[in-house]
Amino acid sequence: MTEELWTVARAELLKAVGKSNFANWIEPLRLVDLSDGIVRFDAPTKFMRDWVMRNFSDHILRELSNLGAAVGRLEIGVPELRPIPAQTLTAPEPAAARIRKTARGDEADLAGAPLDARFTFDSFVVGKPNELAHAAARRVAEGGPVTFNPLFLYGGVGLGKTHLMHAIAHELQARRPELRVLYLSAEQFMYRFVQALRDRQIMDFKEMFRSVDVLMVDDVQFIAGKDSTQDEFFHTFNALVDQRKQIVISADRAPGEIKDLEERIKSRLQCGLVVDVHPTDYELRLGILQTKAEMYRGQYAGLKLADGVLEFLAHRITTNVRVLEGALTRLFAFASLVGREITLDLAQECLVDILRASDRKVTIEEIQRKVAEHYNVRLSDLIGPKRVRTIARPRQIAMYLSKHLTTRSLPEIGRRFGGRDHTTIMHGIRKVEELKGADRQMAEDLDLLRRLLEA
Repeated sequence: MTEELWTVARAELLKAVGKSNFANWIEPLRLVDLSDGIVRFDAPTKFMRDWVMRNFSDHILRELSNLGAAVGRLEIGVPELRPIPAQTLTAPEPAAARIRKTARGDEADLAGAPLDARFTFDSFVVGKPNELAHAAARRVAEGGPVTFNPLFLYGGVGLGKTHLMHAIAHELQARRPELRVLYLSAEQFMYRFVQALRDRQIMDFKEMFRSVDVLMVDDVQFIAGKDSTQDEFFHTFNALVDQRKQIVISADRAPGEIKDLEERIKSRLQCGLVVDVHPTDYELRLGILQTKAEMYRGQYAGLKLADGVLEFLAHRITTNVRVLEGALTRLFAFASLVGREITLDLAQECLVDILRASDRKVTIEEIQRKVAEHYNVRLSDLIGPKRVRTIARPRQIAMYLSKHLTTRSLPEIGRRFGGRDHTTIMHGIRKVEELKGADRQMAEDLDLLRRLLEA
C-alpha cells in the first residue's frame, strides 16, 4: 500500500515541481518506509539528500498528507554512508560520468538549482527600466550564437534579475532540449567546490562544470573574498569562453563595484554585455500589479477590486517588486477571507506594516556614512573643512543625495555638513548635476548609493 501511495504522490509532485526538478531530485529517491509519522527515503548522494531536504521536503510531506498519509517528518539516508557488506559494495560512479549519461536524456538535465515555474518570459512585465535586460536575456534564450559573452545582469533586490535567469533556463530547455544548461547560485557553486575538495573529487567537479553548454550563476558577489573559489571560478569561466559556451551572471552591483572580487575576474566579467536592471518606475510597477491582479481574478472568483487601489500601491511601494507583489497577494487573500471588496481603506488596513516600511525616511547621517564608506574616506573628513579633491567630491555627492533623498532644507543640510552656508550646499549640488551627465562613473556611483540608501 505504501508503494502505491508513493506512486500517486510522485505523479502529483511531477505537476508541482516541474519535469526537470522531478527528474533531478524526486525520481532518484527510493522509498524505504512510512511508519510512526515518519517517511524515510534513500538518496544516491549526500549532496542530493541535503538539497532535497532544503528545497523539496515540504512538497513531499504535503503531497503525502493530501493523500491521507499520517506523516509529519521526512528522513533521507545515503546508503554509501552506511556500513554495507563488502560483497554488495560497488564503487560510486564519478559525477562527470553520471552527467554525461543524463545530460542529453529525455527528462534529465544537469543537477542545478530548482527553477521556479512562475519565472518565465511570459510572466515578466517589461518596462523602460528593464527593457535592455529583457532583450539581452531573450537573445541568449534563443540558444544560438550571441555577440556578447558573458551576459552580466546587475541591480538591487527584487528588480527581476533572478526572474530573467530562470526565464532563460526555461526557454532554453523548451527550444533546445539537447543543450546542457546549468543554473545555480554562487553559494551553491562554492558549496560543490568545497565538497569536491573534501571528497577528493576535484577532477569530477572540473569536468562537470566544463561540460555544460550554458552556465548560469546567480548572485556572483557571494564568492568575493573567497580566494580558492574565485580561482576555480576564473578557470571554469575561461574554459567555457574558450569553447564558445554561453555564460550568464547576475549580481547586486556592477563587476567593478564588487568589493574583494579579484581584478582578473572583474576584467573577464566586463568583457561581455553588462546590463543594469534599474529600479522600477511608476508605469512598470502599475503594469506588474495589473498583470498579477488579472491572475488573481481567476483564482478569487467574484472578488471585487475598486478603482484606484493598484495605482495607490504603485505610488506607495517603490523599491522592491517582491514586496509589491507580496502586498497584492496578501491583499487578495485577506479580502477573500473576510469577504470584503478590495478598497483603498481595506488596503491601508491590511498593508499597514508594508506601507509604513515603504515610508521609511533616509537621514542625512545615513547618507554621510554610506558615502564615506563607498569612497573610503573618514566621516570626520567628509563633514570637516578639508578641500582636497578626494574628499570634496564625495562631500558634494553626499550634499546632492541629502537634497534629493530627504526633506531637509538647504540651511539644515549645511548645518549637518560642518556648519556650511546654504550657498555652499547649492554649489555642491549644481556641480554634481553638471558632472553626472558627462561622468559615467559618477552616474553609476549615484545610482548605486541611491539604491543602497533606499533599500
